[in-house]
Amino acid sequence: MNIEVHMSKSTQIIQEEQGDPGIRSATPQNISVVLPAFNEEVSIGSIVLLTKHYCDNVIVVDDGSSDRTAAIARTAGAHVVVHETNKGKGAALKTGFAAAADLGADIIVTMDSDGQHNPSDIPKLVAPIIDGYAEMVNGSRYLTHQDKNTPIYRRFGQTILDTATKMNSGLKITDSQSGFRAFSASTKKVFRFNARGMAIESEMLADAGRSGLRITEVEIGVRYDVDGSTMSPIKHGLGVLVMVLKDVEFNRPLYYFTAPGVLLWGGGLTMGVSFLHNYNAVGQGLNFGPTILMILLIIVGTFMALTGVLLHSMSAVARKTEAA
Repeated sequence: MNIEVHMSKSTQIIQEEQGDPGIRSATPQNISVVLPAFNEEVSIGSIVLLTKHYCDNVIVVDDGSSDRTAAIARTAGAHVVVHETNKGKGAALKTGFAAAADLGADIIVTMDSDGQHNPSDIPKLVAPIIDGYAEMVNGSRYLTHQDKNTPIYRRFGQTILDTATKMNSGLKITDSQSGFRAFSASTKKVFRFNARGMAIESEMLADAGRSGLRITEVEIGVRYDVDGSTMSPIKHGLGVLVMVLKDVEFNRPLYYFTAPGVLLWGGGLTMGVSFLHNYNAVGQGLNFGPTILMILLIIVGTFMALTGVLLHSMSAVARKTEAA
């Protein structure tokens, strides 16, 4: 008896790219690529056409564009969803994930629509999910080396954001601001999609870390000569950092409150011990200013440490309630 295995176009391409005709041939996967777009009429057509070679569906979410982004994307063969007003990247991704689910996606890939990412990297990105050892794959510019194409000011800011994101998510990710990622479709309910701007990348990592998703990274390339962002890199970086720190306040209060509180309390205690030592050794009395500072450090430090412990306990109870 002959058994015919039906494969999606994207699965066949992945076989060719990876050179593995074995297990993947029996595991067809519907791959949908989500492209959030805002005034990207110059690049969106070519990106859609290139991306179609590596997936089953290209979904363009036109987030309130004032140009011909939606019309060009449709002409190029994309499934287009239009937001009448600009709602931000988080909302665009939420719409895209929902559309991908409606189209029967098994794997959802997110890409920037300005041409920075190379669609030919999609097979590498989805392979860990198809192979069954990851539920989310992060495309990284820095996995095996420092990307020489990254401007110094970008890399400096990236390091700060990576550190803050790691503290918030608990994940060891080398490129926390990457917009080129792959997700098992079953993970879509994990993400909040609250952030309006590029902070959505860090927010999704925090959600993934909190939910215990299996995450891996693969190396990707990126172009900076097509960056169409009109926002100052400094303004952008500060905005992302503020969002991450706000998230840390709620998700990891032990980092945000307890750790600094313990440091302040320890500083006040050290001052107190020093004052007592000087008093016993040389009979030096207590000065008003340093004494007040010592008392404030101990009081504020104790309050912050206890607040962090209390919030940590409350968040743990809330997570258990959500899980139930």
